[in-house]
Amino acid sequence: MLNRRQFVRRAAAASAAVAVPMVAPGRVLGANEELRVGVVGCGIRGRHHIDRFARQRGVRVTAVCDPDRSRKTAEAGRVKQQYGNDPAPFLDPRKMIEAGNLDVVAVATMQYWHALPTIWACQAGMDVYVEKPLASFIEEGRRMVEAARQYERLVQIGTQYRTIRSAIDTIRFLREGGLGKIEYITAFANKPRTSIGFRDEPLPIADAVDYDLWCGPADDGPIFRNRLQYDCSFTWDKGDGESCNQGVHEIDVARWLLGEPGLPRRVISIGGRFVFNDAGDVPNTQIIYYDYPSAPILYEVHNLRAAKGSNEVPTFRSHRTDLCAHCEGGYAMVRSGQVFDHDGNRIRTFSGGERIFENFIDAVRSGRREDLAADVLDGHISTAVTHVGNISYRVGKQANQAECRERIAGVKRFEDMFGRMVDHLKAHEIDVDQRTLTLGEWLEVDTENECIRDHADANALVRGLRRQPPPQPGGAEPRWREGHRAPYVLPDVAG
Repeated sequence: MLNRRQFVRRAAAASAAVAVPMVAPGRVLGANEELRVGVVGCGIRGRHHIDRFARQRGVRVTAVCDPDRSRKTAEAGRVKQQYGNDPAPFLDPRKMIEAGNLDVVAVATMQYWHALPTIWACQAGMDVYVEKPLASFIEEGRRMVEAARQYERLVQIGTQYRTIRSAIDTIRFLREGGLGKIEYITAFANKPRTSIGFRDEPLPIADAVDYDLWCGPADDGPIFRNRLQYDCSFTWDKGDGESCNQGVHEIDVARWLLGEPGLPRRVISIGGRFVFNDAGDVPNTQIIYYDYPSAPILYEVHNLRAAKGSNEVPTFRSHRTDLCAHCEGGYAMVRSGQVFDHDGNRIRTFSGGERIFENFIDAVRSGRREDLAADVLDGHISTAVTHVGNISYRVGKQANQAECRERIAGVKRFEDMFGRMVDHLKAHEIDVDQRTLTLGEWLEVDTENECIRDHADANALVRGLRRQPPPQPGGAEPRWREGHRAPYVLPDVAG
């Protein structure tokens, strides 16, 4: 392992990028040897990580880490009480990794904090389980893949549907021609959300929270929403909205079903943030068209209820969140394992649970990347797909219904999806004949280089750059600035 002085010098430099250390080889594990796990992030998902790892034979959670002192202390106490060992508590993941007595680092933070501990752990010779979405921008995700490969570490992303029996068997059934040719896929997330609020004064930060560390590579400015935790998912500075946060699951399964190895050829998105009138800036209503050679993948998000004053949740063919494979001989809800004919009669049902954490531990013991159900590369591609959809939206302009219909004319399936979105918004008394919609651009994707063809602003977002505030009078500020705030700079891991 790297010694303390080496790791501090290379991984915690105060004003420069993290230097690439010598490769630190992991331990050679015996079949029954205990695996030591450190968990970064002690929120709801982090507690789930702890439980799923600690319940496995021969696995022990020996460290927990969170920039909120109350969270990391409480979780360390829970582990001691429930599992009988006393994990070391850390505020800073650099310190946890620097200690060097771990085999596995599990990253259960928000996505803007996924890349750095993943790369640092790989550099220190540790394998990694990291939550989805893999990264907060495309170039960051590619850097995580490079780190896993260069340092020969196993990195699994938490796209657990890759291990769900119902999805596995449904995909096998469809690939074997059970419903004939797959014509297109409709993926959807009807997840009701509420306003994150808007404050006139910045949100006070609790003394227990190391705010600089909590922000990490993201903006550290004042917060004008009502809660610190999780609601950052709904602001572009730290989150990616529903079409990425949830959408990576459905897009990953759709790519898997179609056998598509990369990004779509082109993409467009339309939507907006309606009704909430809050500090959020990601869309709560959104549709996206991903143009793939084998079959198009369409995605829709409805975070609003079915109509104004209603408590009902929108559905697609009576399902809230899933992906529907439309085929010559019927359709299938792939994640939930339900197969129907064209009249809506259920003709097959597949069932079975998931074992994503167990699969990861099995792979760590075997040392074989091919044993991973959800390798970092698949996680990167599926996350990058959702990012290009959001990039189309983010470079878009305000438009009305007629202007949107003109841009997507002739793309039949997307026209139908747009019509459903219009009906949904009208049910909330949104005047779509005014310029209330954000109409994204058709973006041509350079699939080999994972960027957008001939579009500087879109490629700034691919690289994670952030827009500067408006220039001051007489000043000449650049339009974009780096996506990672010093000292939390993204390491260069190219070989």
